[in-house]
Amino acid sequence: MSGPAPGGDLGPDDADITDPDTYVDGVPHATFARMRREAPVSFVEESDGGAGFWAVVGYQDLLTVSRNVDVFSSSRGIRLEEMSDDESAARRTMMELDPPEHTAYRRLVSKPFSRKAVYAYEDVIRQLARVVIDEALAEERFDYVERIARQLPMRMLGALLGVPDDDGPWLVEQGDAMLGNTDPDFTTHPVDLVDTEEFRLIPFRSPAGIRLFEYAEGQAQLRRDDLTGDVISDLLRPKVDGEALTEHEFNNFFTLLVAAGNDTTRYTMAAGLKALIERPDQLDELRRAIAEGRSDVVATAVDEILRWGSVTMHFRRTALTDTELGGQQIHAGDKVVMWFISADYDDAQFPDPFTFDIHRAPNAHVAFGLMSPHLCLGAQLARMEIKILLEELLPKLADVTFDGEIARLRSNFIAGIKRLPIHVTPT
Repeated sequence: MSGPAPGGDLGPDDADITDPDTYVDGVPHATFARMRREAPVSFVEESDGGAGFWAVVGYQDLLTVSRNVDVFSSSRGIRLEEMSDDESAARRTMMELDPPEHTAYRRLVSKPFSRKAVYAYEDVIRQLARVVIDEALAEERFDYVERIARQLPMRMLGALLGVPDDDGPWLVEQGDAMLGNTDPDFTTHPVDLVDTEEFRLIPFRSPAGIRLFEYAEGQAQLRRDDLTGDVISDLLRPKVDGEALTEHEFNNFFTLLVAAGNDTTRYTMAAGLKALIERPDQLDELRRAIAEGRSDVVATAVDEILRWGSVTMHFRRTALTDTELGGQQIHAGDKVVMWFISADYDDAQFPDPFTFDIHRAPNAHVAFGLMSPHLCLGAQLARMEIKILLEELLPKLADVTFDGEIARLRSNFIAGIKRLPIHVTPT
């Protein structure tokens, strides 16, 4: 097994948190811990020559930025990348909008992701999970990410979108190329290693975005005269007040669904199983809780897995006015970056944060954002998928161990385990 893990080796305390290569060896938790101690809000130079940014690594300061949308804007982008006005306009989704525009857009697309709508799919997800798990457990040795953690969200995404099952692997490959746009394993155009100027108006500066736009347009055309009950149809359907997504908004939102709807849940599932394998006593206890129908333990375990993984490591905001934050003077136009991966390990909020605890409560993690206008739209779906996976997988495992080298995503944006070889003994 390679790379540091929370609770063990926390990595160097002087890592370059902007460098994608840093995260190939794991999240540099010691660096974030030092930053929280010394200056929870501090200015960080960018290794690629960017303008630099204010790193917000403490929990309370992060909540201040996340909730104060009148001062900290999403409109200039949510990643470290600096974009021109035409790039911002071409690549904008609701994630790059501030209220009230964000609120109106969110209202257009939120219905399929409400708790009521999501839980209507519970039986479908559970059946998909059983199929995926049984297919994987036909072998004793396999890559958990490829055979299970990738498969379940992919098939669930296809069912929600209403696209053919056979299209699922291709869609996920395109999503990987976008969210993994700095990892040569996932894209032919890693943005910091090759020239991607020709794709500057495409989401994530990725040629995969072009292919997804074409696919989205084809799927929309199939439904123009015959809307069905899937998410694509719901996004195309005019609302009560007559509003609907424009073609450009639909295409951008579709690409966001494909990327965020699979990758983040997959990597959370991988982080969760890795943590449980490293702690067999908690794995056994969770297995017993599932057998006894103790849903409260499963729920707290899901939240601890979400906190532990904190897969989306940061989001950027831009200061609209001069302001003070964490004792620092922030100027209008400055980049302000919220590091969720740090805030979720802040010992001022989480006692003993480097201990994985399936009983942790309260657990107000920020893996989805927390009580902010930008609370993750897919939070209910992700929670349910992780819960069902645990309930269906763990009772079928008499034993599970690592079986090879673990590989991590080359990214400063997404904390992802891309390969997790395991050896299983079925019950």
